[in-house]
Amino acid sequence: MAGITGIGSGLNIDDIVKASVAAERAPKDAQLARVDSNATAKISALGTLRSSLSDFQTALKGLNDIALFNARTASSSDSARLTATADKNALAGKYSIEVLGLASASKLTSGAVTGNSSAAFETGGTLKIGMGDEQFDIEVADGATLKDIRDAINTQLKDKGISANIVSDPVAGTSRLVLSSSTTGAGNDLSLSVVSAADENDPTSLHALAAAQSVVEAGNARFKIDGLEVESATNKVSDVIEGVTFNLLQANGKDENKVMTLTVGDNTAAVKSNLQKFVDAYNKLITTTDSLTRVTQVSGSEPLVGNLVGDASVRNLLNGLRKELGSSPASATAGDFKVLADLGITTGKDGKLSLDSTKLDKAVAENYDGVSRFLTGTDGLMTRLNSSIDGYVKTGGVLEQRVKGYEQTRVDVKEQKAALELRVEKIQARLYAQYNAMDSLIGQLSRTSDWMGSALANLPGVVRKDK
Repeated sequence: MAGITGIGSGLNIDDIVKASVAAERAPKDAQLARVDSNATAKISALGTLRSSLSDFQTALKGLNDIALFNARTASSSDSARLTATADKNALAGKYSIEVLGLASASKLTSGAVTGNSSAAFETGGTLKIGMGDEQFDIEVADGATLKDIRDAINTQLKDKGISANIVSDPVAGTSRLVLSSSTTGAGNDLSLSVVSAADENDPTSLHALAAAQSVVEAGNARFKIDGLEVESATNKVSDVIEGVTFNLLQANGKDENKVMTLTVGDNTAAVKSNLQKFVDAYNKLITTTDSLTRVTQVSGSEPLVGNLVGDASVRNLLNGLRKELGSSPASATAGDFKVLADLGITTGKDGKLSLDSTKLDKAVAENYDGVSRFLTGTDGLMTRLNSSIDGYVKTGGVLEQRVKGYEQTRVDVKEQKAALELRVEKIQARLYAQYNAMDSLIGQLSRTSDWMGSALANLPGVVRKDK
């Protein structure tokens, strides 16, 4: 607005200009708003579609993994006593297991010395600790305490699996070192000896520690597999049955005849779980595309239209998936599965998949390798389905290009809005200039009219009629 307007003519020039400007910009504003709203809706819809496709692709990759089918499972009838794992080299079968005894590690107590952990040894020396065929020297300084020796053992032999503690007898007033090993198996017993210049007969000297006593001897685990007795240096056994690792947890004890069953089998539970994930991801994709392409009639008003109604990309995508779901692998031979329905997975009238657990269990149990060949590999269903959607979801793919196109449309709308603002400003300035010029002219004419009326009224011979 250019200053105070309408004085000369009495017109509300501001309202007139605003109305004229509004009428000028309204159609273009409405058009740009529609274009921007449509582009925004399309970007959101394509993002939703891409998210569902990404979830579906993840499910495909989960099934198109030969390691999933090569994996083996091992289950125990009594997991409190025995657990096991199996790798791809394990053969399916059942085994009877009896745990007769667990592998044990050695524990040793030193001789007793007078005092508690602060008991000191005036003359030091060397503490020689043996474990099986190995021997470790711990140097003891003059004046070292029992606590100092314990700490030195724990620091220097930590990586060897040997630890020390102190046990005191408050009644006898003596203390001992207790050495423990984490290495199980026969032949790995601990031993303790002392080399010192102190009097060997002095009960307070370092030599007193050498009067060691074995508390627990190191021993092998003993167990039976199908009646055959086997020993192992550790409770984790991996070299008895190919591909199977046992974890022995508890010996029979009082249950001398406790026989457990170890079952080694195919990874059927995981395969069926991943197939269910595949079905769920596909159905989610169908739900998403239905929502984005649906036209819903609403009584008494305009129908609700999905943001991708009539979209050729969605139509082509779904057609490609349905084609692959109904086709057979080119490499299929006699005895192989040909279509998903052979696994108990069928398509309903709504386009969604349903899984018949009974039929799937039968297919997996009777032809596990056939299920693997049908789903995995370069000609497998998962690869073919992934190929049919990869062009849509990959970087630079169809959906990304379309989103970029709509994003560019929004950029163009912003530029057009900016240009419209400039044009409106010019129109407004022109209208104000025109109306203000008219207002000024009317003001001048009004003043001239008043002057002429006054002048004529004052001419001689003119009779004024006062009201």
